[in-house]
Amino acid sequence: MDRIDTRALFERQRVLARRIADHDQLPSTIRWIAGVDAAFPDGGRTTRAAAVLLSWPTLTVVDEAVHERPTELPYIPGLLSFRELPAVVAALNALSRQPDLVLCDGQGRAHPRRFGIACHLGVETGLATIGIGKSRLCGEHDEPGPSKGQTTDLIGHDEVIGRVLRSRDRVRPIYVSIGHRIGLETAVDWVLACTPRYRLPEPIRAADRLAGQR
Repeated sequence: MDRIDTRALFERQRVLARRIADHDQLPSTIRWIAGVDAAFPDGGRTTRAAAVLLSWPTLTVVDEAVHERPTELPYIPGLLSFRELPAVVAALNALSRQPDLVLCDGQGRAHPRRFGIACHLGVETGLATIGIGKSRLCGEHDEPGPSKGQTTDLIGHDEVIGRVLRSRDRVRPIYVSIGHRIGLETAVDWVLACTPRYRLPEPIRAADRLAGQR
């Protein structure tokens, strides 16, 4: 691969972050929710993105798509969205219906430059997106209470950048942050609504499984 101009990519994130809509602009009726994830088989030489479409409120899988392509960017901390995005967009475009809301396996605003994969995908496509991180990328927080639905703020440089959510009783919390066209309170509500049984929301679980298949 050619030498990567990381400074230019960092600046690109800062510029694109100004286009994020951090308030609710959801359709009046939600019918279709997608989950997206990306994996890197073959030692990272291939990017494999999965998109799974679920009906709301049943959370029944109605369609799924996978897109594979050569990986164009090495792993660089904080720039993962540039690596994943082309394949993720292609997988979403292959679905039979456009989702009303997309849950991303990765961060949104809870990112050093406030522009994780959920933000990048939302700005790129115009879709409403939420970031769900399995672990903390940045920021500080207190521990949320032990019961499902309890939360605490994720703080970065005196700014609320996400919410730490206990999605199931007495399990490790998940990290919810906005991507695009949604406010944080609404994002947390939707993540909880899509998490009836397990630690992760159903759209994310479905996309994780599909992305990991060989």
